[in-house]
Amino acid sequence: MLTILFSAAPKDWPDYAERLPAALATAGIDARVVTETDAPGAVDYIVYAPSGRLRDFTPFTRARGVLSLWAGVETITGNATLTQPLVRMVDPVGLTEGMVEWVAGHALRHHLGMDRHILAAPGAWDQDCPPLARARPVAVLGLGELGAACAQALAALNFPVRGWSRRPRDVAGVACHHGDDGLGAALAGAEIVVLLLPLTPDTENLMDAARLALPAPGAVLLNPGRGALIDDAALLAALDTGQIGHATLDVFRVEPLPADHPFWSHPRVTVTPHVASTTRPETAAPRIAASVAEMEAGRVPAGLVDRSRGY
Repeated sequence: MLTILFSAAPKDWPDYAERLPAALATAGIDARVVTETDAPGAVDYIVYAPSGRLRDFTPFTRARGVLSLWAGVETITGNATLTQPLVRMVDPVGLTEGMVEWVAGHALRHHLGMDRHILAAPGAWDQDCPPLARARPVAVLGLGELGAACAQALAALNFPVRGWSRRPRDVAGVACHHGDDGLGAALAGAEIVVLLLPLTPDTENLMDAARLALPAPGAVLLNPGRGALIDDAALLAALDTGQIGHATLDVFRVEPLPADHPFWSHPRVTVTPHVASTTRPETAAPRIAASVAEMEAGRVPAGLVDRSRGY
């Protein structure tokens, strides 16, 4: 029988207390799930979130994998005590569908100018019509599981979508660019920019003043990726000049976003509280069970982190 340690915020455990053992049993895995252990050397797998107390992985000498409940792993990849294989959460239902819905919803909000009507004064009768989606270029930076799905969803709505990644990618219906030269080509003249990159030393502050100047004047920036992808001061300056017409931000350098941060009060910023793509226990538990089954069978699990890349 395997021993699996669930190490996340205590508030998360009730959502998994029945779901995770049931998912493991359905996957044919004989395991017991514990939330505490006085025998770390007997633990086979760790289900982990940085919101829990675990910081030192050294005592878990038998652990064959650390399975993250979160898609982002930048807060753990630098932990020198973590020598076990690390698997990030890859959930095509809970994470991917949630992200596609958030991105499509906010892209359409800005494309259609919904705020103009929702906030209109009584008696206002503004019949100014937006262009069709086919006339509004979109750039999606990051073409991993989430980025590729969002790029294809926007392309299906007839937006002309350019995608960018550090390495070459091929995504059906999307004009793909890569590398330093490709980034400028993807951003140039875009009217909506979506950030879905992982946070690494190469992507931190990627959207600086120079790159914020590349989209079309008045472009909309959507960031459900990572807060530090954007130079906050440069973004505020671009918003003040109108180069960026609006920023809808779901992720931030410090979370919760401090109440005195200028993003809260800026008229051209919408703050959402890191809800674009949330790990849903009902779909995450079977994904964890699948990762354990893959590793027990000697296969490479979906979402295995490449430490050299940081994701």
